[in-house]
Amino acid sequence: MKIIKYILFSLLLAIAMPTEIQAKRVMKPIMYMFGFSASFQDSIIYMTDVQEVKNVWYDSKDKFLLGREHYSSQMKNYLENSKQKFNRVCVVMFAETRKEAEKLFIKMRKEYTVKAKGKYDVRYLTTDEFKFEPVDMSDE
Repeated sequence: MKIIKYILFSLLLAIAMPTEIQAKRVMKPIMYMFGFSASFQDSIIYMTDVQEVKNVWYDSKDKFLLGREHYSSQMKNYLENSKQKFNRVCVVMFAETRKEAEKLFIKMRKEYTVKAKGKYDVRYLTTDEFKFEPVDMSDE
């Protein structure tokens, strides 16, 4: 009986003990991403080309792009300054390989062109018009 109490106490202590798990942040030499922008005020959708972005910070544990909000802000600022399109929601989709990124791009494009049956005016931003710049996440 004493051994069972000891084991239960040890388990309870192990569970209750706060543990801090750090995400593994790594810099990927190349990541592929594209941007998507929509607004609740109009039916215009903007999509960028799949772009190769160098020196991108990545959380290898969660497989998540770090600094997503900075990449989204780059696209939002571009649309506000160059196209005079305000109050837009911008999202960045990413993948580790070009093939995966293009697969996501095709799926999203199909969602807003073929499946939507002309409800949206989809406009494409080429790499010559807009290009994502790497975001330094080494300090954060």
